[in-house]
Parts: sequence; structure tokens; C-alpha cells
Amino acid sequence: MLSEPKLKTIRDFIGSLNKEEQIWASGYLNGIVFNQAEATPTVSADVKPLASKITIVYGTETGNSKKLSTEFAGKAKKIGINAKVIAMDQYRLTDLLKEEYFLVVVATHGEGEPPEAAKKFYDHVMQDNTKLDKLKFSVLALGDTSYPLFCQTGEDIDKKFESLGAKRIAPLQKCDVEFEEDANKWFGTVVTALTSTNTPAQATTAATAHGATSVKKTGKLTYEGPILTHINLNDKGSNKETYHIEIAAEGIEYQCGDSIGIVPENNSQTVTDIIAKTNIDGNKSVLFKNEKITIYELLKRRVNIVYLTERLIKQYGDVMEHTIPAGRMDLLDMVRKYPIKNIGQFEDFLVTLNAISPRLYTIASSPAAHENEVHVIVAKDVYDVNGQVRFGLCSDFLKNLKVGAKQKFFVQPNKRFRLPAEDKDIIMVGPGTGIAAYRSFLAERDATGASGRNWLFFGEQHFASDFLYQTEIQNWFETGVLNKINLAFSRDQKEKVYVQDKMQQHAAELYEWLSSGASFYICGKKDPMSTDVENTLLKIIEQYGNQSPEGAKEYLEQLKEEGRYEKDVY
Repeated sequence: MLSEPKLKTIRDFIGSLNKEEQIWASGYLNGIVFNQAEATPTVSADVKPLASKITIVYGTETGNSKKLSTEFAGKAKKIGINAKVIAMDQYRLTDLLKEEYFLVVVATHGEGEPPEAAKKFYDHVMQDNTKLDKLKFSVLALGDTSYPLFCQTGEDIDKKFESLGAKRIAPLQKCDVEFEEDANKWFGTVVTALTSTNTPAQATTAATAHGATSVKKTGKLTYEGPILTHINLNDKGSNKETYHIEIAAEGIEYQCGDSIGIVPENNSQTVTDIIAKTNIDGNKSVLFKNEKITIYELLKRRVNIVYLTERLIKQYGDVMEHTIPAGRMDLLDMVRKYPIKNIGQFEDFLVTLNAISPRLYTIASSPAAHENEVHVIVAKDVYDVNGQVRFGLCSDFLKNLKVGAKQKFFVQPNKRFRLPAEDKDIIMVGPGTGIAAYRSFLAERDATGASGRNWLFFGEQHFASDFLYQTEIQNWFETGVLNKINLAFSRDQKEKVYVQDKMQQHAAELYEWLSSGASFYICGKKDPMSTDVENTLLKIIEQYGNQSPEGAKEYLEQLKEEGRYEKDVY
């Protein structure tokens, strides 16, 4: 029990809050309790939960949504609510009509898109118009405020459920990169609603999806420093351009496995061409996100003008009275094919464009070996659009940087791609630019004298022109930092050879390393590389661990749970 003075303080405080603020405060206190390691959430014996069971579905890219969902299920069970946890890609969509209490924990990936594993669920929800009058729900959205369409997937699902007649248990909660505190507050609010004498609908009458949402801004620290080194790692005759870039950054803090985020600028000639084609005044000031800025600066540094979304293209067509086929195109191509009819309307359209998203690059340097510097490796992205050769916005921007030029960036932590204890073995698979993380790992282990063994699988097209960081890797091998290395240069022989082929050739020893406690890492292209590598690893576990296909998957899941199977793919 509280003393009378404390009780009076609490009563006075609660009395000063409106209904919506009281709900938030209740969730906040629950979140604090849930966050304490020793605390077991309890409910008064004379208060029975409104729900005997809830369903928690999650859509994840890095595993955070799954981790939170599992934790919430455990806490729910402690207060007498049975919780079923299921991934969105495994959820039977027809069951939505049968659900009563339903929690959604979902991340946003890329340009406001759902994670790959959540896409089927998301598309079904967004396209279906079946009424969900019996559904009582709440959404926890994970995202990154560095990106313009912050938590868009969660926001879309929340709005759609409401439009279908579902009732909120608790308001939408958006979470930034450091999500733990806000996530626990949200679940505390959910529990309060489920154990209240009011119905969930009454408990959140005043709390709309956005009005009661508390977004914690992390305020990422932005660094700025001159370019120290800028070199093409590929030799003459290569089909590729891969740049090693070093940036000076006094006082920078990061860990091996982290990334840096860089916001690129649009090509100057493209911006000039748009202004010339439309006859707009590049020096005219407009208001963009509460800031006055010239149209030239807006197009050059603030908004995305390449590969516009279908939504924006349709919006332009409606305003300019053009019928434009569904698809995506660059702004310059669009104004050439479908000329503007009103300069004022075009200026209004420009400020609705999405802000340029930062691009993330895995750090290729080591805090211990490269003090006050950060290194990245960037492959020039070349692709075809309707027969025209195009270049990736950020890779082209970084390619053209000059030594001495200042560059801004921020550090993006990656807690799910970390080195293990210094005495533990690691197996690293990373073709192409996937070598970035492993250059960081090896430099760190070299600088700190770590005793764990290190095994690298690296691949590219040609040994002579594409062996990235060849001298450093050979030096690490000669000095014993790198205990084993297997190389796969796919175009140096008639039959293409990839890193997964080299894994299979050394399958018995690879499984022996895993059995002895080694951690396994994959870094590089998501498709098809990471899928092929994982499938090969499952075959090796099945063959040398005497496992069934299902047993091999369980073995791999156990490695994930132990933090011994980690991926950094893109």
C-alpha cells in the first residue's frame, strides 16, 4: 500500500489528466513493470481479463518483431491470457473473421513496404473489404525515423482494420530503432484495456490511431568528415566498379556489424533538365516540411526524383489531366512524355514528393584498427529501364565524390550482426560487397588479438580483376588471423562456381566447426545468394548431422536462437 501523501499525489495527478492521457499513463506504468527483469505482471484476483486468449501475428525483416511477440505472449500468459504467436507468412488468412482479440507487430522495410514475409498478409488485408466488426485489435509498428515513410506498414494495417469496422484495444504505437521502451508501454496499454472494467472500445474512445501514439525520436548523431580515400577495387578488364571509401570522423562510435546511412543527392544535370523542360523558376522558394527552400535545392538535395511510385505518377496524371499507364518512372521522363499544363500545380506537386531515403552501407572498418575513421565499400549499381542504362542514385553519387570533399552520415546499429566472444570461432560467407562486414571482423580480431578461429568464403567473377581486398586477406591468412579461406571465382572456368559450392566441398569440416560452437554469418545480396547459401547449409546439417529435413531446420532455428546464425543481406 502507498502512504497517504503518495496516494494523494497520484490522485491529484490522475485528476489533472483527460481520459486519453490516463490511458497512456496506465500503459506507461505497465510498461515499466514489464521491463523489470524480476517483475512478474499480475492482475488483481477480483479482476478477470476480458480476453481468455489473444492472437499475436508478426511480420519481421531482422527478427525484432518475432522477439517482441514472443516476449509479449509470455507476459500475457502470466496474467491468465493464452497467447498464440504466429508469423504473418504462416497465418491462415481466412481465420481473421474468427478472431476476437488480435495484436499485430510489424516492421516497415524499404520505401514504406512490408517485410517480404509479411507481404501476403499485408496485401490480403489491404485488398479485402470483408467487415471485421467482431475484431478487437492493436498494432505495434517498428521502423526508423531516418526514412520518410516511417512505420508505414503498421499505419496502413491500423487504418484498414478501422475502416473494416474493427475496434482498437489500444492506439497504434510507432517505434523507432531503439524500440524496447515504447514497445513495452504499448503492451502495458493493451493489458490495461484487457483487464479494465470498460470494454476496449470504451477504453480508447478518445484515443485515435495517431492522437495517442507516442513516437520516441532517437535523434541520430550525424557525423561529417572529409573523404580520405576513394579508390576502385576492381582491376582493368572487370565488368564491375566497386569503390572503397574512407571518411574521417572524429569521435565516431560504432561496432563491427553496424552500417552507416548516407543521404545521396540527385544528379545536377537531371535537375537542370527538369527545370528547363518545365520552365519553373529554380530560385523560387517553396515550403517543404516546414522549411523554406528553393526549388533547385528541393530537387537537388531533398526529394526523390527517380523511379517514382505508382501513387505519385497517378497523382501527377490526375493533376495534369494525362492518362498515364500504371508503372514507375523518373520525374524527368514523366515531364518529357506528359508535359505540365500549369506551373503552379507542378510546384505544388513537387513538395508532395517523397524525401530522399538514406542508403545503408555495412561498415568495412574496425573501431580498434581504424580510429576516428569509417570505411565502406560501394558497388556501382547498373540496371536497365525500358532499354535505357540507369545507375543507382547513391552508388553513382558516392562514385563521383572527390578526396577532400565533406560527407555527412549517421551510424545505424545492427544488434543482430555482432562478433561473438573473442575465443569463439566464426564462419563468414560473403561474396562481392558482402566482404565489407568481414573486413571489419578480421581487422577487429587482428587488432584485439582474439583467439577464436576465422574461416572465410569469398566469391566474385574473376580472380585477376575482382578479388576485393586481396592483399589484406592474403596478409591475414599468412599471419594466422584468417585460419581458412575458400575462394569462388565464378567466371574463371567453364562451369560457374559459387560460395555455396565451396561450402559443399568442405561440408564435413564446416559441420565440425558448427558442432564445436562456431557462429555462421552471411553478408551480401539477399537473392539469390543468401537463399542458396542457407539451403546448402541445411543440406550439410542434414547430411553430416544425420538429420531429417525437418530436423535440419530445427537445428538452424536453434543456431538462430543462440545468436550463432546471423545475416546482413540486402
